[in-house]
Formats: sequence, C-alpha cells, structure tokens
Amino acid sequence: MAIAKQQITPCLWFDKNAEEAANFYITVFKNSKITAIVRFGSAGQEVHGGTPGAVLAIDFELDGQKFSCLNGGPQFKFSEAVSFQVPCETQEEIDYYWSTLTKGGSESECGWLRDKFGLSWQVFPRRLLEMLRDPDRAKADRAMSSMMTMAKIDLATIERAYAGK
Repeated sequence: MAIAKQQITPCLWFDKNAEEAANFYITVFKNSKITAIVRFGSAGQEVHGGTPGAVLAIDFELDGQKFSCLNGGPQFKFSEAVSFQVPCETQEEIDYYWSTLTKGGSESECGWLRDKFGLSWQVFPRRLLEMLRDPDRAKADRAMSSMMTMAKIDLATIERAYAGK
C-alpha cells in the first residue's frame, strides 16, 4: 500500500526572517527539521531586491507536516484569518505550546495566540472538540461558556463546567 503524499503545503510569507521563523518552529515541535533552503541569486534582483546568497525560501517539517517560508518583503502580514491548530492531549501539552509560542508574541482569547512573528495559533485540548460536539446541548453550552472566559485553555475548568459542577 502506497503512503499518501501531502498535496498541499502552507507557504508562509515573511519580510526577511523566514529562516529565523523556520528554525524557531522546528525547536517547538518534536520530529521537526529543515528540509531545503533556496537562496537568492542575481537573476531577478531588479524585481525581488534580495541579496544574492540570502535565504529566499526555506522548507521544513513540523512532526511530518510540510511547510514553506518565503522572504517576500514587507507587503503582506499575517492575520487571524489564517491560523494553525495544535490539538493537545493534556494540560501539560497546552501549557508547553502556549508558553513557548507566546514568548515575544501575544495572548488572545479561547486558546488563540500570536507568536513573535505574528502568526496565529490555536492551542486547545482535543477533548474540547468532543465536549462541544456533544448532542446534549446543555453540556456542550456549559463547555463553550467556560472556554469563552479564557485566554489559555484550562481543561480541568472546562471539564467541570461540562459536567455541571
């Protein structure tokens, strides 16, 4: 049986710090690595303005998920319209990703944060999705109401609300 090949790779646009970002992300997630680097040449310099030899693009994997970063210039910035989800099994995992990804960045609401590069992430317990999908709407609504009061997700507090305690 052939292993499915990833067909879509997110490409993240940076001004000039794509390599720094990729190196940061591979330290955050286990089983991660840089897979390729493309450098600016002299061709097209009148358009791209990149310094020959500087990083143009960098490919990397985060726990098997492929990404690409591009040093494309200051024209475009990240927004919350696109974010990456990090489903976690335990509060310890939530705490790790939250503290690591918010260093130099900012906290938002309901498990959302922005890292030091401005990229948005959602750090949440996998269990939360089960609670929110519960056909018992009273339980699901209590879980949702509890989550809506949080920046970093506190799984135990949401579990208690879900249970009606």
